[in-house]
Amino acid sequence: MNQDIEEHLRVTLEQQRAAFSSEPFPTLAIRRDRLARVRAMTAQHAQALAEAVSQDFENRAHQETMLTEVFTVQSAARHAMRHLPGWMKTRRVPTAMHFWPARNRLLRQPLGVVGVVSPWNYPYYLAMAPAVAALAAGNRVLIKPSELTPATSELMARMVRENFAPEEMQVVVGDADVGRAFTSLPFDHLFFTGSTAVGRIVAQAAAKNLTPVTLELGGKSPAFIDRSADLSLTAERLAFGKLLNAGQTCVAPDYVLAPREMVAPLVEALLARMRAMYPSLAGNADYTSIVSPRHHARLQALLDDARAKGARLVPTHTETAGGRKLVPHLVLDATEQMTVMQEEIFGPLLPIMAYDNANEAVDFIRRHDRPLALYWFGRDDQAQRQVMERTHAGGVTVNDCIWHLGQEEQPFGGVGASGIGAYHGEWGFRTFSKEKPIFEQSRFAGTKLFYPPYGATFNHLLGALKKIAG
Repeated sequence: MNQDIEEHLRVTLEQQRAAFSSEPFPTLAIRRDRLARVRAMTAQHAQALAEAVSQDFENRAHQETMLTEVFTVQSAARHAMRHLPGWMKTRRVPTAMHFWPARNRLLRQPLGVVGVVSPWNYPYYLAMAPAVAALAAGNRVLIKPSELTPATSELMARMVRENFAPEEMQVVVGDADVGRAFTSLPFDHLFFTGSTAVGRIVAQAAAKNLTPVTLELGGKSPAFIDRSADLSLTAERLAFGKLLNAGQTCVAPDYVLAPREMVAPLVEALLARMRAMYPSLAGNADYTSIVSPRHHARLQALLDDARAKGARLVPTHTETAGGRKLVPHLVLDATEQMTVMQEEIFGPLLPIMAYDNANEAVDFIRRHDRPLALYWFGRDDQAQRQVMERTHAGGVTVNDCIWHLGQEEQPFGGVGASGIGAYHGEWGFRTFSKEKPIFEQSRFAGTKLFYPPYGATFNHLLGALKKIAG
């Protein structure tokens, strides 16, 4: 069976590679047409996508899917279509004086066939957003979506099949065996979104083919509460960022660092905001379920471990949530010994750690892996600047959560254990392009003076160049 999978994938890749060879630099019109088809199929199947995602999760609000999956893909495609002429343009770059009248330019050239491995938490957006960037750059695309969201994966495969030739873009549906075979293919670029642990495996598989990778991973993204923060505003925005998709978001705030004297009022404000957003849990279509029984059990185990190690667990609701829904919990008196502070949570649990001095909180962040996101709340510009300069993170939102991910004019990506490379907007176009430097020599090149036989003229010119460079 594995050999059949590998052979099918190999043939599929070769078909796309052959098609790319016959059209190695698609025109602006062709690229815009492909992006327009992404937009059209997304609009046409928006309701079906919301229903499929909700089916896969057991329940997810259609409004969340419309915002985080449908709108985001359409926005990315529209942005790319608008800016493609500038992105595709060959760029003049400076030429050192001693090479005049030669000139330098950069040609942004498609790489070839791009593989995209997408996760389950935003199954349409995290497959199609990198695909949009790859298509804009002129590439062919193969997508392997998660097996944990089968209804969405099957729908996406049908959508792509109805709107794209298989040598343009194709979705390959299958289990973990298919995923392993997929990441072993000699793509021209491999794009992976998922956990850090799996990202390491993907990088190792790609390395055997010297395939360049972009890894969009995760990690424990802190929310840093400064003493100058507006607690009411902070609580409202933290509550939204944490409970969107029931916390199953790679850039969800993973834990909170708050001044010790502000913890109690922050807890009260968070509970009030979370209850206002979700007055009930059971039967509430606005509150998302956990994607699978295994992930639900994992989150419950985090709570049990934290309780056993001395944490105070504060549920937002006294009712049981029902099904795979999990009651949100604030985890107070969290310590580094608790598993909830060692693993990315990916669920509606929010540990809160108290600090006495801001430097302690900064040092805590710096001692751990560099996160995908960092959130800072406050009104003290100097305090904000010190945290920004002393910590690393893939991206930052100040006085809110999540929204830096939606900026098409900014790169999105991790740093260190939270990822390699970036995309969105022009950064995605560049990720899936080779910026090929072209040096165009003049007929009247002075470099001839450096040809042998060497002598006084060579020494004189080299000395003059050293003076210019020095």
